[in-house]
Amino acid sequence: MTATVRYTGNFQTLCTHLASGQTLSTDPPVDNLGKGEAFSPTDLLATSLAACMLTILAQAAHVRRWEIGFPTADVQKIMAKEGPRRVAEIRISFHFFVPLDLAQREIVERAALSCPVAKSLHPDIKQTIEFHWNE
Repeated sequence: MTATVRYTGNFQTLCTHLASGQTLSTDPPVDNLGKGEAFSPTDLLATSLAACMLTILAQAAHVRRWEIGFPTADVQKIMAKEGPRRVAEIRISFHFFVPLDLAQREIVERAALSCPVAKSLHPDIKQTIEFHWNE
């Protein structure tokens, strides 16, 4: 098993990662009966994509012994306006603060876009990904 999830009332959950014991809470957004006090499950979906992409691109740089510093990602989740409540689009803007040449950038970007979460999301979820390089 990977995790346990316990309902804690008021539409909130407590998620426990079994290998590490780390926990996180979820709470629906205020427009869906929640208090907005924690990540919603759909927030975690979008954030998971960014975290996975950062992990995979960092691994690609590491095996090539490239220094990438500490890039960041801004994540925006967009819910569908019509039909069932679902995530329609995830927008991620990556920001890099260490210079890489064009060939390195292409490898890093390709690695990010091939991450397992990106490949696991339903094709109806639009993934809008931008890379911003400090020059």
